[in-house]
Amino acid sequence: MSILRFELLTEAFRRKPVKLETPAHRPSELFGVNVFNRERMQKYLTKGTFRSLTESIDKGLPLNRNIADSVAQGMRQWAIDMNATHYTHWFHPLTGGTAEKHDAFIEHDGRGGVIEEFSGKMLIQQETDASSFPNGGIRNTFEARGYSAWDISSPAFVVGDTLCIPTVFISYTGDALDYKTPLLKSTHAVCRAALDVCRYFYDDVSKVVSYLGWEQEYFLVDESLWAARPDLMLTGRTLMGHDSAKNQQLEDHYFGAIPSRVLAFMTELEIEALKLGIPVRTRHNEVAPNQFELAPIYEETNLANDHNLLLMVVMRRVARRHGFRVLFHEKPFKGVNGSGKHNNWSLGTDTGVNLLSPGGDNALENLRFVTFLVNVMKAVHSHNGLLKASISSATNAHRLGGGEAPPAIVSIFLGTQISHVLERLESADTDDIITFDGKSQLELGVANIPELLLDNTDRNRTSPFAFTGNRFEFRAVGSSANSAEAMLVLNAAVADQLCRFKDEVDALIAGGMSKEVALVAAVKRLIVDCKAIWFDGNGYSEEWKAEAARRGLDCQTSVPLIFDRYVDNGSVEMFERTGVLSRRELKSRAEVAWETYTKKIQIEARVLGDLTMNHIVPVASGYQSVLLDNVYKIKALFDHEEAERMSRHDIELIRQISGHVDFITDNVTKLVNARKTANVIECEREKAIAYHDTVVPLMSEIRRHIDKLELIVDDRVWTLPKYRELLFIR
Repeated sequence: MSILRFELLTEAFRRKPVKLETPAHRPSELFGVNVFNRERMQKYLTKGTFRSLTESIDKGLPLNRNIADSVAQGMRQWAIDMNATHYTHWFHPLTGGTAEKHDAFIEHDGRGGVIEEFSGKMLIQQETDASSFPNGGIRNTFEARGYSAWDISSPAFVVGDTLCIPTVFISYTGDALDYKTPLLKSTHAVCRAALDVCRYFYDDVSKVVSYLGWEQEYFLVDESLWAARPDLMLTGRTLMGHDSAKNQQLEDHYFGAIPSRVLAFMTELEIEALKLGIPVRTRHNEVAPNQFELAPIYEETNLANDHNLLLMVVMRRVARRHGFRVLFHEKPFKGVNGSGKHNNWSLGTDTGVNLLSPGGDNALENLRFVTFLVNVMKAVHSHNGLLKASISSATNAHRLGGGEAPPAIVSIFLGTQISHVLERLESADTDDIITFDGKSQLELGVANIPELLLDNTDRNRTSPFAFTGNRFEFRAVGSSANSAEAMLVLNAAVADQLCRFKDEVDALIAGGMSKEVALVAAVKRLIVDCKAIWFDGNGYSEEWKAEAARRGLDCQTSVPLIFDRYVDNGSVEMFERTGVLSRRELKSRAEVAWETYTKKIQIEARVLGDLTMNHIVPVASGYQSVLLDNVYKIKALFDHEEAERMSRHDIELIRQISGHVDFITDNVTKLVNARKTANVIECEREKAIAYHDTVVPLMSEIRRHIDKLELIVDDRVWTLPKYRELLFIR
């Protein structure tokens, strides 16, 4: 082992958990103390301002500008009482992360001094540079103006000395340059459409809400070892590294006892999260070594997404205090499970009904359940390629299709019981399905669907989009992703389908059918129409890939080509009908997706080339020289026959090293040339395709030979920390 690796490992093994005092308060007492929630609003705002603001929040209305100054004054005073000195508009640009610019609460007082100031104008709207963030050509460099505007549905919060105000981010021309704007539009669209369908079943529902519960998987690595791996530092994953002899084969890490250093990190993280109003509840070891997961209580989709992005920032900060680096890359280590961010999605009413929960022995409730279930299935079927585009990236491509991650073909798992119900509905005559008893109550001629005291479906880890009892779990979303991308596509697709469904049912009713008969007839047709998306088997099998192609599902595996789905006519028309994204915005997002893909592969290729020529080849060649020197000495000391016998192992190693080094150096040259050829392509789509088709395969081959070298080069001279060290530090 090299001296550097030995020192790093010694430091890592000697590191003790950061001492963390037991929280002085219960979680319920900590929850939201750093959030300008309704409790603080009521304390710091006048009665009239509080009433007007909460009414706007509850009804989804814009903030009344007449009360903006009053809200700002109260919010500023609360923030100052929380020791805040600055404020920022906190938004989600198309980088996939968050952005913030801090300004102090100061203005000139007219007497040579300053005063703390924060006006309604500063609260509601700010200007920032719209050309310096990814925009897909919507903004030129010389067209810099963009605006951030307060999203009142997501409460402000304090981090450190800064008041953070969640905002949307749009261009001077009104185009969305963020994820929040279309996400908000999509939640409004699906809730309006769901409400219209809901009124077939309920008279007292006035609002439908889209809910999201994310499950965040991540890796922790010791910071000192992370710093010794330039590939981890610059790309988030190991571009080389042979499997450890022991990784996850024994399945002993999953749900095992949480290591003490990790538990100290988790405890502090939970305290910080609770203070910010993030309702974290679940923590555990995941399947791969040094892989973990946390999950919250479900929340309204927009707020849940804000909380996930905020938590990822907090995780990075807290991890460093404990000597860790947190890895959100979907596949930081080859040969072990990658990390996802499973998005559990559902729709609920303001009266407490989960629209995706079965109704037990209540026939009308079960018809409501089947109605919404089948409409979601049809939406996913109609836009399965677009949904795949929403979760595709250069990083997630390494994860999908293995190690408990779903494949890159979107299908829906329902489970035996729900499948049986839909099959009976599909095959039965409508007259046989619906009967009325003497009290004129609806009866469905299918088996009752039990309440969810016990799950009525199994789980299928190979399903990208699985029904799990009272919600759908979109398992294909990647760990590093902004969940808004997947959720806005899903919400918009479901909203569009529900609108079509309502039009069809209304037409059947206008033609003389009863409401119940019309609903069942429309549901039956949808079951037949979307049957191709319904698959309960093994998504990893080669047979399924062939079957999915026969069914007409999107089986494309090239990420740049998958992004084409954003600008398909069907996608554009759906987004425009729902008002979520315009054609211009979709084209820009596709451009950003292609450009981001290229840049990520470009960075990886450059890092791999640098590491290869500056670390791997010199180390391998140095070890080869040691072996050659040994062979020469043996031949100088012993007779020919004995020297041949004694040196044959070293000579074989020399040949192997030469072969690997020759291959690596030749292909690094090819890699550089492939990058140069691709870089001159002006079209972002074609450039991304070139990187996918020419650069990525070369990187894979170079890695294969580097990993072989790692096995045969003397461990004492290998400079980079190995998997057995990165994955098993406690």
